[in-house]
Formats: sequence, structure tokens, C-alpha cells
Amino acid sequence: MDKRARIKATLKGEAVDRPAASFWRHFYREETSAKGLAEAMLEFQKKYDWDFMKVNPRAEYHVEDWGNIYAYSGNDHIKPKLKEGCIKDVDDWKNLGVLLPDKGVLGEQLEALTLISKGLGKDVYFVMTVFTPLSIALRLVNDADTLVQWIKEAPDALHQGLEVITETFADFSRACLDRGASGIFFATTDCARKDLLSSEQYDVFGRAYDLKVLDAVKDADFNILHVCKSNNMLNHLLDYPVHAVNWDATDETNPTLGEVSKHTAKAVIGGVDHTKHLLANNPEKIIKDAKNAYNETGGKKWILGGGCTFSPQVRESKLMALRNVFADLNDIIRW
Repeated sequence: MDKRARIKATLKGEAVDRPAASFWRHFYREETSAKGLAEAMLEFQKKYDWDFMKVNPRAEYHVEDWGNIYAYSGNDHIKPKLKEGCIKDVDDWKNLGVLLPDKGVLGEQLEALTLISKGLGKDVYFVMTVFTPLSIALRLVNDADTLVQWIKEAPDALHQGLEVITETFADFSRACLDRGASGIFFATTDCARKDLLSSEQYDVFGRAYDLKVLDAVKDADFNILHVCKSNNMLNHLLDYPVHAVNWDATDETNPTLGEVSKHTAKAVIGGVDHTKHLLANNPEKIIKDAKNAYNETGGKKWILGGGCTFSPQVRESKLMALRNVFADLNDIIRW
């Protein structure tokens, strides 16, 4: 099967020649320009031949055009550091304006997607990372305690900001499809954690806006919901209109792949411990993770991946060892 056919069949629960697999990381040095980002993504895909590409965009692209200022180290292993945030007071939400998707840093990301689309051709699905409106609000505030305080004490001001963010990224998400993306990788970052918000709070300040963004890309071929961190609300969000879900299923505070597979018709993506095992010296640990994931799901409606973006410090030999296992279905059967 070719990669596109393999993903299509996986999403439908049909037989595949082998399980699909994909992993993703940042390229902090290269991603500060559209050309650099596109070249890094395409080279990574060429080297590992993943079954789909998850575009890791410029790390802070979603908040820079509103005024957050970051220092970029120029080092591939060091993520940018915040120098100044634009939301310092609750009244600052009144000054937040809707952004045009083809201008500024957002426009650079669309330019990168155009280059990626040309470089990949039609054989590989690729999805653009888009963050949920509430997670973007958190990044603009840069303090979870303050955001929670405003949810309780200044909900109207926060809703005003969330409306602006939602309109901006609904437009941006549609523009991503126009530039060739197969869908979006919709990430909650810290916000869909049960130890941060209640499910009721998330429904009001998260879900209400998430669904507006997802509606903007409802005709996409491949939308993925990524629910980040420990103690996450994945089970509460399983009804979202997406094709697949991704989360850290190796975290003992989160549901397992097998548990989620029993409660959803969506495909599940994950299985490898991206924080410890990918960084460990023994590649057998990640092979064992993959075997466990295969056994939990029976290989049906499952794509092998990490629980989130993996560290740039992961050695290439680890990824290649894992990739080579998935080059042949017989290798999987021999498990």
C-alpha cells in the first residue's frame, strides 16, 4: 500500500499491509523562516519515510503576531524563551484584534506549507499544528494561575479574547487546507488537564471555541485531536469531530490505547514513551512500547507514534531502529 492508502484504510478500520507510523519534532534553528522550516520538515520525512507528516511549525507562531516577543537561541536543542508577553492585565483582552492568516508570522507558516505541499507531492498526508483557542490564551497570558483566576473572576473579558483567537485560527486553519494541508493537528497543550480545570470549565472556555475551529476544517481528510500532558481530559473530548486522537498513552495517569479504542470509533495514534524511552540508550525499550501498543489495539485503527513532540536530543539511531521494524509486516508478526 502507498502511504495515503494506508492511512485511509487505518482510519476506516480496514486491513493494512502494516501499521502506519509517524513521529515529530521541532527544528528550532531552521523553523524561524518559511524556507528553513519547509526544508527541515521535508528532509526529516525523506530520512524516515513516515506514513504522514505532522508539521511542527515555528514554536511560538500562534502568539507572535499579537505581540509576544521571544528570543531564539539559534540552537536546535534550545526552544525560544519569552522576553515579553502582550496580555499583562485582564483589560488587555479588549485590545486583541483578529489577525489576517496571510500576514506576519502566520503568513510565513502558510508559505512553509506551500513549499511542503510541493515537496511532498500527493503521496503523503500532512497536517498543520494548530493550538486550541484556550491554549493560545494561556500562552498569551503565560501563567496558568492567572488564566484560572480570570476564568473565575473575569469571564466576560476572557470570552472576548477567545472570540478573537477563535476567529483568527478558524480562518488560519481553512487557509492551511488551501495551501495543501490534509487537516490540522489540534493541540490542547496544558489546558485540558483535570488538575487545572474542571470538565465544566473546559466546556465553557475550551470546547465552545474548539468546535468552531474544527467546524472550519470539517471537510478535511485527516484531522487529529492531540490532548497533552498528564491527567488529561481525553475521555471527555472523544466526541470531537476528528478522524484520530493522540495523547501520551504511556503516562499512567492517562487512559491506555486499549481503553480508548474500546470507547471510540476514531483511530488512535501513539504507544511510544517519547519522554524516557526515546531518550534511553537501549532501543529495545521503544521496540517493546511498539509491541505493547500493537497488542493492545490488535493493530486495528492504530498508528504508531509518540505521546507528543519528541526532544531534538533523541538520537537518530533510535528512530531508525523503530522505523526499520515497521518496514515489514513480517517483523511485526515475529513479535
